[in-house]
Amino acid sequence: MSAERGASLNTLLAYRRDLTDFFGFMNGRKKQAEKASEKDINNYIISIDNAGMSPKTQSRRLSAIREFFRFLYSEGIRKDNPADNIESPKTGHPLPKYLSEDEVERLLIAGKSLNPPTQEKAIALTEILYATGMRVSELAGLSLNAVTRHQQAITVMGKGRKERIVPLNPNALAAISAWLRVRDEQLTNGRDSKWLFPSKSKSGHITRDGCFKILKELAVIAGIDPERLSPHVIRHSFASHLIAHDADLRSVQQMLGHADIATTEIYTHVLDDRLNALVQTKHPLAGMKISSFKHK
Repeated sequence: MSAERGASLNTLLAYRRDLTDFFGFMNGRKKQAEKASEKDINNYIISIDNAGMSPKTQSRRLSAIREFFRFLYSEGIRKDNPADNIESPKTGHPLPKYLSEDEVERLLIAGKSLNPPTQEKAIALTEILYATGMRVSELAGLSLNAVTRHQQAITVMGKGRKERIVPLNPNALAAISAWLRVRDEQLTNGRDSKWLFPSKSKSGHITRDGCFKILKELAVIAGIDPERLSPHVIRHSFASHLIAHDADLRSVQQMLGHADIATTEIYTHVLDDRLNALVQTKHPLAGMKISSFKHK
């Protein structure tokens, strides 16, 4: 997964945890995990369901097991994949949480109340998130070469090390320019760092926690519940607002870096309110009171 798919460290650790749990289950029954049968895997899914594990987590565990046996099959260690015919638990599709356009505007304005260079950093970070809808890991790992003061788009390195180019709006461009000026002037590690948002972390760039901390601070200033805000909520807001303003799904899919358009379709939830408002205001019978109908 690391060499051939370019999977992130977080993905690798998640798969390791899931497979370690499955191996423990098989060892407890004095069986070798690589020789598991379809019945063994079914019993494992039943056991974690009985333990109260959510359908989403069960589905992820099964996915890891499938990948494991797919690898054994491709390497000729097994002649079958015992997990292929096991159905994933029904997880449902909860609607994404997102901010209103007014809340996003308040969030962007909130950065102006901070002191330099934190002000420029917070505004640039938030503007980039909302202008591109990128994931927090993608934002944290942005190289200085990904942006310049004059280019109209940003190069994003997504999952599986797949690059995509996302256009930037004028506000984001201005915020990046302002940040680049103070980045070199006021940050001692800025000149020698290859990252857009350098830090003293082990990686040399801003961390996920660092991004969360900045957004939480902005939320308090903007009068938004900090518990409602995260980089992923801004990603959801970016996509939801685009769809609400008639952007086509395929374009939103490309900007978000989704491999499957079905993943992007969750953002069509914003159309429900528009369709309801359309019927209420444009239908020939809109506004007519039921009491006005009289039986003949």
